[in-house]
Amino acid sequence: MPSIAVNGPQPYEVRIGADLNRDIAQRCAQIGAGQAGIICQPPLRAAAERLAELVAAEGVEPTLIDVPDAEAAKQLSVIGSVWDQLGEKGFNRRDAIIGLGGGATTDLAGFAAAGWMRGIKVIQVPTTLLAMVDAAVGGKTGINTAAGKNLVGAFHEPDSVFVDLERLDTLPAAEIIAGSAEIIKTGFIHDPVILERYESDPGACVDPQGYLPELIERSIAVKAAVVGEDLKESGLRETLNYGHTFGHAVERHEQYQWRHGNAVAVGMMFIAHLAHARGLIDAELVEKHRRILHSIGLPTTYWPGQFADLYEAMTHDKKNRDGKIRFVALTGVGETTRLEGPSTEELEAAYAAISE
Repeated sequence: MPSIAVNGPQPYEVRIGADLNRDIAQRCAQIGAGQAGIICQPPLRAAAERLAELVAAEGVEPTLIDVPDAEAAKQLSVIGSVWDQLGEKGFNRRDAIIGLGGGATTDLAGFAAAGWMRGIKVIQVPTTLLAMVDAAVGGKTGINTAAGKNLVGAFHEPDSVFVDLERLDTLPAAEIIAGSAEIIKTGFIHDPVILERYESDPGACVDPQGYLPELIERSIAVKAAVVGEDLKESGLRETLNYGHTFGHAVERHEQYQWRHGNAVAVGMMFIAHLAHARGLIDAELVEKHRRILHSIGLPTTYWPGQFADLYEAMTHDKKNRDGKIRFVALTGVGETTRLEGPSTEELEAAYAAISE
């Protein structure tokens, strides 16, 4: 089973393979958990029940904790309900939480573990491509509020992450395409081989039997290296937010009905145009963004006439400092910088470039 080490204050491994349920159950026993709370959303209830049987066979008492689907799970009322259920079951510091699902589930599960008794172990089991390459790795956890996405949360590293590639076969094409935006992001900020794969054969890059497993491993390796050096986003880790400033604004404007990866794709186009206007990158690199994203069906434009709302959302971004909107930008493939305090006119021009 391939594994990628994530170094840092509390090192852990991301294990990549197939049919990993028994390994997950055994891990619960290895860490000495008496109970394991399996947090899942409705579509994965049957999968959670199968995992619970294996957990019980290892002598660990499983508890299934149902949460709403998608981003609806990331609410204060939901996290409160999860903690109430942990309390009713008498979970203590030896026990563990398993986050079984997509990015919203792993975000919520991590935050539940971070908050319960000031921190218990969480085992992340991502089931979507987005969660495999992004949300489940790195220890960022959180929920959404009216003010914005992931503004309430904690850095809480998982005990382990299990990436089961067999789950890719169950995903609709739209989920694989959206999740691919985060892979492409890591190509632009660090690993040009990823971009070469998409340019040579985009179809194989969204095929679980093609390049996709390799791309998942490469993307996780990029994130592991970054968060191992900078867990709490004091510097290097900010590069992982490439495309996210405008992307999060789009998600908020769409009331979280857009897939995260689709919003990040549009966000990468926005910052590419902004960086080009600043003279940081040439027109060919802007076109490279559009060409790669478009080749697998990711959006590269957004609705016109929405700038005021999007601008207001960007003013709440976590990366902002001293009242200035801050972006991660490229100066070349694999080369990043920070673009701080662009004028409203510059932002409007970048927005106009992607509006249709």
